[in-house]
Amino acid sequence: MPLIAMKEILTPLKLVGIRLFKSSDGEYYIKFWNCPRRKIIN
Repeated sequence: MPLIAMKEILTPLKLVGIRLFKSSDGEYYIKFWNCPRRKIIN
């Protein structure tokens, strides 16, 4: 599996433990607390 560079998108949801990421391919991922990242369906 290739390595994917991701940047975190700053949102107010981070205060409750929900973080959003954008990959270098333009896909979005969501992360809840300590769970692994999941791809958001576009």
